[in-house]
Amino acid sequence: MKKIAFVVSVALSTGALFATAACTGGAPGTGSGDVKQDTSGQQEIRYMIGQPEDPADLELIKSDLKTFESKNQGITVKLDVIPSENVRTVLQTQLRSGQGPDVFGYDTGPGFAGALAKAGLVYDLTSAYAEHKWPIYDFAKKRVTFGGKIVGVPSQIEEVGVFYNKTLFAKYGIAQPTNLTELTAAAEKLKQNKVTPFAVSDKEGWQGGHLLSMSLSSAVGSKGMDDLLNGRTSWNTQPVVDSLAVWKQWNDKGLLTPSPAAVSYDNANALFYSGKAAMNPTGSWLALDIERNAKFDVGFIPFPAQNGAGIFSGGLGSGTFVSASTKKADASIKFLDYLLTAEHGRWAAEKLQDIPAYPIDTTGMKASPLFKQVLDDSAKIAGGTGDFGYNIDVLTTDVFNNAMWKGIQGILSDQAEPAKVAAQLQTAYEKSAK
Repeated sequence: MKKIAFVVSVALSTGALFATAACTGGAPGTGSGDVKQDTSGQQEIRYMIGQPEDPADLELIKSDLKTFESKNQGITVKLDVIPSENVRTVLQTQLRSGQGPDVFGYDTGPGFAGALAKAGLVYDLTSAYAEHKWPIYDFAKKRVTFGGKIVGVPSQIEEVGVFYNKTLFAKYGIAQPTNLTELTAAAEKLKQNKVTPFAVSDKEGWQGGHLLSMSLSSAVGSKGMDDLLNGRTSWNTQPVVDSLAVWKQWNDKGLLTPSPAAVSYDNANALFYSGKAAMNPTGSWLALDIERNAKFDVGFIPFPAQNGAGIFSGGLGSGTFVSASTKKADASIKFLDYLLTAEHGRWAAEKLQDIPAYPIDTTGMKASPLFKQVLDDSAKIAGGTGDFGYNIDVLTTDVFNNAMWKGIQGILSDQAEPAKVAAQLQTAYEKSAK
């Protein structure tokens, strides 16, 4: 999964937010404080992350780790980079065996970090938050709190919407769409001119959750999403069916990449960078890669609603966690403390275009128009102003997410109908709530 999680304006109920599916197999890991600690003078911590989409980012991360080491003599960081699609399987296997990394990047929310917390596989950072006074936004802190324990450090604020090629739009006389009808008409005109309208991928599965998140958020608004996620509204309802049907209809019309369920995320992005596809429905984390790879001006808009501009699905991205079985808790917490300094936050914004989940001073910071837009929108998320939808999968369980991901893959491969998938989502929600 690429990154992401939820919104300031709504406090989800305990039942919806904390209902988690247990990790598959294995006994719970050793609880924080139960592991004999390594107190040697020289310590090496292992830090596991998913492979960045751009190799340039990996070099920046390595340089940043050297900076940390220079400021913390006696601690070195061994970077363990694995393919992003393998993170979940590899990480859970290692954590359950007690051989996991000391620190790792992972998705927030009940179906991800929440499942690890329920299994006792992540370190309780509640006292570290109090001791170091980490300035994480309250809404972000809630997304890594399970059973009354804070178990992670949120990494960045993000939003999901539609990137579009301004140059191609201008070439074919297409204005920025202000509603769903205009967006569909724009896509049809692009197809007539032999341009793939939408670079849609769903081979990995998680992308389907983002597709539904953006179309559904704009259809029902933040309150409607809150009602769905809290069980006040059934998933087996017409707005959900319609939001799924949009993608089926566009796929049937040939407005998406051919066979999107067989297209990888990287390949879809490459189609957009090359100008062969005019729009890319994904998250703001891609802004830096777009600036590096696209040779044209790019706009970023919410997925339009039927009768209006729509809203972004916005909120929190992934987080950084410490293994419950680490023997180097003090060194690991020092590393987290470094990641939460104001200086590091500004560095992340300038170099990686990450929006930290805590306040930073952006005075005089150079930013492209595209990234400035993301910065401004993210400030609204952090401040609780404006209307933002939700990225669904970081607020739901493994059971629900698997139903959603497989269901949307089925829709995009002509093996499932929207109404059937909506019914399956409600069944999965009810199962998760038990």
